[in-house]
Amino acid sequence: MANSKSALKRVRQIATRTTRNKSLTSRMKTLRRKTLEAAASGDKETAQKTYSEFTSAVDKCYKNNIIHANKAANLKSKTNKHLTA
Repeated sequence: MANSKSALKRVRQIATRTTRNKSLTSRMKTLRRKTLEAAASGDKETAQKTYSEFTSAVDKCYKNNIIHANKAANLKSKTNKHLTA
């Protein structure tokens, strides 16, 4: 356990940031799964709508330094590849 006041504060900050980051990454993964399922079922309209939400969530994660820029680009590219196929 932390011994100093500053270390205790860091533990609290990390816990807060972890929960925030976890909710954003979970949303990103869920939207990707919904997009891929809609593309696989052939529902183009739903797939495009969820893809738009997915790219927004990915960009938000990138902006908040939760994922790397290349990871964001790869996720969007691979998901779009499934939509066009």
